[in-house]
Amino acid sequence: MFTGIIEETGTLCEIKKGGVSAQIRIRCQKVLEGTKIGDSIAVNGICLTVTSLGTDSFTADVMAETIRRSSLSEIAVPGIVNLERAMAANGRFGGHIVSGHIDGTGKITDIRQEENAVWYTIQADSTLLRYIVEKGSVAIDGISLTVATVREQDFQVSVIPHTRKETALAEKAVGGIVNIECDVLGKYVEKLLLGKEEENQQSRINESFLMEHGFL
Repeated sequence: MFTGIIEETGTLCEIKKGGVSAQIRIRCQKVLEGTKIGDSIAVNGICLTVTSLGTDSFTADVMAETIRRSSLSEIAVPGIVNLERAMAANGRFGGHIVSGHIDGTGKITDIRQEENAVWYTIQADSTLLRYIVEKGSVAIDGISLTVATVREQDFQVSVIPHTRKETALAEKAVGGIVNIECDVLGKYVEKLLLGKEEENQQSRINESFLMEHGFL
């Protein structure tokens, strides 16, 4: 499990592509501290297993399913990526529950400065937007962010200077693809409330539904 608090940015320095999978090598420093082969590191929000360690880098295997669901195939060498080690049991929970299992990708359609903050507008499929709630949490490329607004085809987040400085988000431009992991609690709540036979249908959770069942 991760928290969405990025520890450092690393450099994707090598990609060895297979048929539909790949092996990547990332140059970094901080996340190597105390890390062993077999440990998990989130790379742009994707939970990957460390397969080898060097003095200034690690490698990880990437499955075809991961490539299909994430923006990893869009990153060129050398690319800047967000890195976070799995949360220690005695660590601080600074962000929100992040599993490292990407739900899909979104596209940045607008970047706007507002004094010390920067607004990012991200277009996403309706299958993702159904779980994105205003003032709720979302992980964008592994970064725990608060959702500012949600609209029919997109949502917005407002990012403080520290977050932009310490992550790879500043490298993104309009048209860039980002990994999205929705709040896992929303997905579990939907499945429990609607039942298994409806889990693949359009969500019926709305304000009226929540009031009817005593949540509001």
